[in-house]
Amino acid sequence: MGQCYGKTIPSVINDDEDRPTSAVADRPPPTPSRSAVKQTPARSSAATSPWPSPYPHGGGASPYPHGGASPLPGGVSPSPGRSTPGRKFFKRPFPPPSPAKHIKASLVRRFGKAKPPLEGPIPEDGATEGEGEDQSLDKNFGYNKNFGAKYDLGKEVGRGHFGHTCQAKGRKGDLRDVPLAVKIISKAKMTTAISIEDVRREVKILKALSGHKHLVRFYDACEDTNNVYIVMELCEGGELLDRILSRGGRYTEEDAKVIVLQILSVVAFCHLQGVVHRDLKPENFLFTSRNEDADMKLIDFGLSDFIRPEERLNDIVGSAYYVAPEVLHRSYSLEADIWSIGVITYILLCGSRPFWARTESGIFRAVLRADPNFDDLPWPSVSPEAKDFVKRLLNKDYRKRMTAAQALTHPWLRSENHPVPLDILIYKLVKSYLHASPFKRAALKALSKALTEDELCYLRAQFMLLEPNNDGRVSLDNFKMALVRNGTDAMTESRVPEILNTMTPLSYRKMDFEEFCAAAISTYQLEALEGWEQIASTAFEHFEQEGNRVISLEELARELNVGPTAHTILRDWIRSSDGKLSLLGYTKFLHGVTLRSANTRHR
Repeated sequence: MGQCYGKTIPSVINDDEDRPTSAVADRPPPTPSRSAVKQTPARSSAATSPWPSPYPHGGGASPYPHGGASPLPGGVSPSPGRSTPGRKFFKRPFPPPSPAKHIKASLVRRFGKAKPPLEGPIPEDGATEGEGEDQSLDKNFGYNKNFGAKYDLGKEVGRGHFGHTCQAKGRKGDLRDVPLAVKIISKAKMTTAISIEDVRREVKILKALSGHKHLVRFYDACEDTNNVYIVMELCEGGELLDRILSRGGRYTEEDAKVIVLQILSVVAFCHLQGVVHRDLKPENFLFTSRNEDADMKLIDFGLSDFIRPEERLNDIVGSAYYVAPEVLHRSYSLEADIWSIGVITYILLCGSRPFWARTESGIFRAVLRADPNFDDLPWPSVSPEAKDFVKRLLNKDYRKRMTAAQALTHPWLRSENHPVPLDILIYKLVKSYLHASPFKRAALKALSKALTEDELCYLRAQFMLLEPNNDGRVSLDNFKMALVRNGTDAMTESRVPEILNTMTPLSYRKMDFEEFCAAAISTYQLEALEGWEQIASTAFEHFEQEGNRVISLEELARELNVGPTAHTILRDWIRSSDGKLSLLGYTKFLHGVTLRSANTRHR
């Protein structure tokens, strides 16, 4: 459910031929004069499999439950797809599975029988609703019913699919004469239980999240017979999209850094609280004023959700150009927001979308199967650090992406002038380390000794946020108090503190910085670095000296939680000369890849 604010403006890309799903606000067809961002097609990186998947939670040929023909109008060709195996039995191959097909059904479930808008955020999937459901729905939200007595409504400043936004002023109390923005959502448009729940959740998240300078401030929620009113601070500086267009479609690197720092800061805050936004895009960042140095605010939590540390979501929501591959694979978490930030950064630096097509289905295929173009202008003149930053956000394997907190310590952005926030990933990795076998912990300790200063910078910042004791070590209490210092009601709602229950071994011992580095590193993230081979080689040298030992096939299989059928593969990991892990075996063992997950990804 998108927040509507700002004047109606064209999309950032010139799409004269077609109108795929893109923006929150209803916009007229874009004109060439306002469309400053060019349509550079992404480059194909398709492998031999029709739908290769690097994800452990959703492999297979097609991530979509409804294959078959693409639901495109007559005369509109879908993006090129590979031919279907078994083609010789048919005059022509089957059409490629359409990622957009099931979304039409979702629109019906969300909006009822009314024809959905042509443009807007991808709707959230849900259960099928009955035709006569509207009459039986409970549209009483329990909000204040005295909106008219508390606020004076002003002119409309924006309109979208789910409602419109008006200026307002408070009539009494602390908000008297304070300029406000009021998002008005018509109850008549709430024709399904899903759409009603969307509104409840948006207000709940806005109430629970508080205290960040780059987060739109929530004041009140009211309702009457016809509408729900969400009262927030008024941001009069327009959308980030407006600023991009006014600058000819792109930012300089230094100016882009200022924008990206603000985005990462507020997203890192949301992620620590257990909130995934799911619709990050330039239209959802507003400036507080027209000044060039005005702060940005993140808005529109209509598609956001609470998420537990180990939880994965499966409903497809977002805006097509910014949606992450794993969202289309229906298994995703906080990393999906990081992909969207990568898309925004790519646009800021070069003025074009990394993934483009004329149709929604085509966009999805590009997201799944193409690599961004870093060869055309202006990329040759962009710094290597900036390109590396974008590439590490737009990695199709979500496990290899940086978190928002990690991205703030990347060499392109690193500065002592902005603080690094606490990262929930630290808790997940330390939890896994505490439950690992001694052999696995020895392998990770060796890997930590090969880390470069870039990785140590992030780990050092996270360790200091835990406020080590006088002896320079941390215990479970340090992890617990760090969450307390950074917690909001949203953190409680998403049950983030429950992860502490799985870290009980730290109740009986402490961890110094050296061991913390071993516990809090991700092999997958390190593997995404250009220097991974050197890091792995150096780590293996340490492992040979301090942790490598004779290990049988059966023991290695138990370590990896695989059965006897995996022995043929594992035999290549052990040196025949001395029965210890080889370099190949060491790197594979660090991953913890099971035979089951390996088969899932490659079949």
